[in-house]
Amino acid sequence: MQVTVQPSDIAGVIIAPASKSSMQRACAAALVRKGKSIIGNPGHSNDDKAALGVMQALGAVITSHTDTELTIESNGVNAVNPEVNCGESGLGIRMFAPLVALNKQAMRIDGEGSLRNRPMDFFDDTLPKLGVNITSNNGKLPLGIQGPLKPKNIEIDGSLSSQFLTGLLMAYAAAEASNVTIVVNDLKSKPYIDLTLKVMDDFGLPLPINNNYESFYFPAEDATQTNEPVISYTVESDWSGGAFLLVAGALAGKIVVKGLDPFSTQADKAILQALMDSGCSMSVEANQIEIGPTAKGIEGLKAFQFDANDCPDLFPPLVALAAYCQGTTVIEGVHRLTHKESNRALTLQDEFGKMGLEIVLQDNLMLVKGGLGLQGANVHSRHDHRIAMACAVAALRASSETVIEEADAINKSYPDFYRHLQQLGASVNVSEAMPS
Repeated sequence: MQVTVQPSDIAGVIIAPASKSSMQRACAAALVRKGKSIIGNPGHSNDDKAALGVMQALGAVITSHTDTELTIESNGVNAVNPEVNCGESGLGIRMFAPLVALNKQAMRIDGEGSLRNRPMDFFDDTLPKLGVNITSNNGKLPLGIQGPLKPKNIEIDGSLSSQFLTGLLMAYAAAEASNVTIVVNDLKSKPYIDLTLKVMDDFGLPLPINNNYESFYFPAEDATQTNEPVISYTVESDWSGGAFLLVAGALAGKIVVKGLDPFSTQADKAILQALMDSGCSMSVEANQIEIGPTAKGIEGLKAFQFDANDCPDLFPPLVALAAYCQGTTVIEGVHRLTHKESNRALTLQDEFGKMGLEIVLQDNLMLVKGGLGLQGANVHSRHDHRIAMACAVAALRASSETVIEEADAINKSYPDFYRHLQQLGASVNVSEAMPS
């Protein structure tokens, strides 16, 4: 797919997409939970679809599925298919692999695209300590796994990602872990663990005691799920995808974004702080955010400093914002970007460089030298959904049209993104690329 974005003003009201972080965790919790679960506002991104496929392979049954509601029946993890495919979802592989390991039978886990090149050494190092036999392709997919996983006291590294811990917490709950502790060293992305624990609580799963994110203890007296016959859960709107809408509003608005909960545990709601620091016009209410440029237009936006160590997915929208802020914006957390869908720091530097933006990488810092305007250019998503969306948002204020190649990368998380920009009045032309 090729998308052409013309410089545009936008206006109107839009509803943020469903959170794939919330949706995928809900799928895992509905699988682990024994009984009927009803999920409202289900997402339909590629990562969400992959989670549904894995859940079904592991024994859950979808009894009805509409645009607004999904009903799932499960009797716990009992695989009906010896192979699962996590698509391109990093959360999917890291969260579901420990659940796959609950099965006695030999299982195979695979993925697609860049996921096959991302490191999975964690499983090689950790799962054997829990009684699981594992084979891998030199620390990468595909994985061969044979359990069942037995919860034990264990110590893990949380510095690369919190997603591994999410999988272990779900698996320990499913296995009715009792009087065991997961010790975590240097845990990153702590708000995502808050989200995991909230989803587990909402689904009535046994909860560990959180000892300041340094260890998680499953007590002996709380090893079973609650006895609610039916659990109803509504997927939150997505701060990660919503961040692109908010930045679009700050650059080319005024718009109203609905559905984002300011009290959410999602880490990416931190975009609000960056937007406030940039000086844009913003009003935050319980279920809607009105946002636009400053009274002076985008010329009034000012550079900011931001710590993205706990919310690295915000780098792309932050770069789009910083490109139009006067001065040098400093964003911390570059080390978290190496193993995303692309090497995201270098990708941002390359693709925004085509639009005339200078980005300097200094160890764990990204310096964005903004305020000089961007030119339209031919850019490439690098098959990274957040790169495609960041370029599209930045293009709204570029000097001429911007063409995004492989723009369908957005389907991974936000398949309605271009349509939503169009609904807000942006000139966005979507076409299938001609074969070379």
